[in-house]
Amino acid sequence: MNEEQTGSDDGPIVVDQTDKRSIVPFVAAAVIAVIVLIGIVLGGVLSPAEKNVTVADRLAAAVTNYIDARSRSELRPPPGVACEGFDEVKSGLSERLGGPDSEVTIDKKGFDKATVNGSRGKIDATVKVGDEPSTFTWNLTQVDDTWLVCTP
Repeated sequence: MNEEQTGSDDGPIVVDQTDKRSIVPFVAAAVIAVIVLIGIVLGGVLSPAEKNVTVADRLAAAVTNYIDARSRSELRPPPGVACEGFDEVKSGLSERLGGPDSEVTIDKKGFDKATVNGSRGKIDATVKVGDEPSTFTWNLTQVDDTWLVCTP
């Protein structure tokens, strides 16, 4: 039971430290990262996000711009968002928006039935005059790649 061990325990322990590591995986990862970044940049240049915007989105943006500009300006129509010569009162738009001094907001999700015929477009939009929502058709015209609120 009490046997004494003799033998090779007294000699030095040799550790092999010739483990060879390579930089190849790190270089490969860096090359792949560079390729991915180049792909992202080329994708952004060759297919910009503006090209993904639908005509319905552009019509909705024109109506939103009109309502936003109307809330910031005393002029009717506000400059830059309506056709030249557009009269909000004669078009009936002022009445539907609660008069020239009313507070109007727009439901950003309340757009429906966008149609385009050449440079003319229509879209149904829900606006809130006070707390009362109202949906009606907006008439727009495209002038120099910009949609503007106009009389039908």
